Amino acid sequence: MGKLVYDSTFTAEFDDRLLTHLQIVIGMKLRRGESFMFSWKDDVELGDGRTAIWLDRSMPLVFRYSGSRIPAVNRAWVEALGLTAGSSAGLRIVPEPTDSGDTL
Repeated sequence: MGKLVYDSTFTAEFDDRLLTHLQIVIGMKLRRGESFMFSWKDDVELGDGRTAIWLDRSMPLVFRYSGSRIPAVNRAWVEALGLTAGSSAGLRIVPEPTDSGDTL
C-alpha cells in the first residue's frame, strides 16, 4: 500500500497501482494550474465513510510507494480518472477498465 501525504498532516493509503494512476492525473491537473476536489470512500476500518480534500498546487503532496517497481500505466484508466477530475464533483476513484488498451 502506497501513501498520499497531503500538507504533511494527512495521510491516505492506496494500492501502489492506483496511486500511480492518481499521481499522473493529479500531476496533469496541477501542472495546468487547475485546483480541484478529490474524494474517495474510506475503508471499513476507518468507519466506512468518505474523505474529500481540496487539491491546489500550493499544497505540498507526497506520493510514497511501498514497492520499488513502477506499475504499467493503463491509458484508459488515466483518461477515466481524468474525466472525473474535470467534473464539478472532482476526482473520484473509478474501477480500472478491463480492456487496458495502450499502456504508457
